[in-house]
Amino acid sequence: MIFAEPVFRPGGDRFIEMELGDEMSFDLNFRVHSVSGLIREQGPAGIVEIVPELTSIMISYDFERISYADVVTEVTALFHAVGPLDGLELDSRIFYLPIRYFDPWTRECYDDYCAKIAPKERDPELVARLNGLADLAQLARVHSGTDYWVAALGFYPGLVSLMPLDPRCRLTAPKYDPPRTWTYKGTIGIGGALCSIYPDRTPGGYQMIARTPVPIWDPAQRLAAFAESLALFRPGDRVRFIPASAEEYDHVAAQVEAGTYLHNVAEYQRFSIGNYHRWLGTIDETVRF
Repeated sequence: MIFAEPVFRPGGDRFIEMELGDEMSFDLNFRVHSVSGLIREQGPAGIVEIVPELTSIMISYDFERISYADVVTEVTALFHAVGPLDGLELDSRIFYLPIRYFDPWTRECYDDYCAKIAPKERDPELVARLNGLADLAQLARVHSGTDYWVAALGFYPGLVSLMPLDPRCRLTAPKYDPPRTWTYKGTIGIGGALCSIYPDRTPGGYQMIARTPVPIWDPAQRLAAFAESLALFRPGDRVRFIPASAEEYDHVAAQVEAGTYLHNVAEYQRFSIGNYHRWLGTIDETVRF
């Protein structure tokens, strides 16, 4: 449920966990980012940083400038100032990322896991079977058939948690057990009800279905998209995955390697949750692509 009143929990003498609900939903996450934006704009002096997550906001504050009780009082007032959900809008950039489905790199990672750790059903076939899809072609159609909402960043620098906005494209899958010791940078995976992009070569447990050559995390800030931030995405952005051939993938990878790649992004859009709810009322959520 989405709470009528936020729940606050202390995290030592410098952090407060502000919980806005206990469900994994787009509506709750949209409210998290709406409240976060208002705190950034109008929050009291003494707040150092806020970190929005899927259902909560972590607030860092300077206890020498503002007390715990005053943070709670002022932030609660901002929570109520946001207003009804259907009247909210947020700036929302949309990124277009080419991806190669069922690629050789994730297959290599899978084969290495099976040889060294434990045998398992291949990831794309597992995701297709568990979600009642006819074949891998339908898996690619369903996965690429929607925009994904950037719900949260974290766990690893640049790592992104993505929610599908079209309910007909929802995919769920269990994580690896035990997890992998390595995963290729740029791997696209499904874990639980979320999609993610691996920003670097790291351990992991999401079921791997594709890979993108486009970086989403660049500590060296080589490409223009990283001029102001090491991470590509911000909460409230959207991602659209574009199926790419092997030749298209290699073309983009060569541009990235040369340092000339320009990320495909539209920065002029706003997302209206009221319009989104009205659109949901026009579709049959049981029909897959």
